[in-house]
Amino acid sequence: MPPPAPPSPIAGRRCPETWSASSRRACWPATCWTTSASGPSARAGGPAPPALAAAASPTRVHPRRWMMLPEGHGLHPGHPGLRGYIRFLNLDLGTLVRAQLPLFSDHCAIDSVDGLLLLLREEDSAVRLLHPFTGDIAELPPLSNLLPQLAPLLYNCPVPYRIRRLAGIVSASASFSSEAITVMLALHEVHHVAFATTLDQQWTLSSWKYQHGCPPPVSFQGKLYMSCYVLYSTVFEIFQIDPPVKDGVGSDYVRHPPKLIATVPEGNLIMPIYPVECDSEILLLGHKDFYMSQIVVFKLADLVLQRCIPITSIGGNTLFISERSLSVASKALPTTMR
Repeated sequence: MPPPAPPSPIAGRRCPETWSASSRRACWPATCWTTSASGPSARAGGPAPPALAAAASPTRVHPRRWMMLPEGHGLHPGHPGLRGYIRFLNLDLGTLVRAQLPLFSDHCAIDSVDGLLLLLREEDSAVRLLHPFTGDIAELPPLSNLLPQLAPLLYNCPVPYRIRRLAGIVSASASFSSEAITVMLALHEVHHVAFATTLDQQWTLSSWKYQHGCPPPVSFQGKLYMSCYVLYSTVFEIFQIDPPVKDGVGSDYVRHPPKLIATVPEGNLIMPIYPVECDSEILLLGHKDFYMSQIVVFKLADLVLQRCIPITSIGGNTLFISERSLSVASKALPTTMR
């Protein structure tokens, strides 16, 4: 059955469009093996069902720039009162749709990667990447294999709650190839990054840690970016974390430490600073002075070229600044003050 077509904008409609994402499991790309809930598992050695290849079509609806909405009134995703439905908002058009996602009955979303939902099932720490509008799922290794390595950093947390603590603040990135999907998880609780592909049996933990006190990294085009301050100064350094790559000899992956790509000189920004993706670029927001009387915005691309010049326009967008910042087209928010 072909995938549903994207909905048209529905501004002014009382009832949102509805998409149903059943428990059918397909996959993208085709080499990323998953199965139906009742079928044999490719992880267990069975071949990938032939029908899965159709799910890799590039014409399938991509959920980028869609945001899952909280319901409020105590109705969290997966609440029985929602009957399996969850609402999504298009951040460019203001389109509101809802999708039926049965997985939320026993999974929770810990992050979103280009509109794909990163789900965790706390019961067995299973991690899945879900396309909310087609029901396609990519299986990743369980988080539990990281606990022995991280036990010294989670010693003050009771063992039954360590997975929940570890997944409390996660920044994820995903990169796609013809072979597999590679996912990086910046685990902010322990300041380590974990790597895995959809062909792996376990996560690999970085040997390095990123700086305490810096905001959670932001995902952009399959990489992670983080901003760190230089101690006892107002100088900021921007680091890029690349996904692991094959070493070209065997099947091993080479994992590189964070790479310094830009520096914000003294006196241009003070803590806190907020990275946010806007119009396919990364912006850095902060204040010019300790009184926080003036907000300044820089393009990361300019800083990489050593041009430390604040921009004067964000192109008709509205920025919501918090621990996880967000860019929304102003036309999608008719109540936004301009």
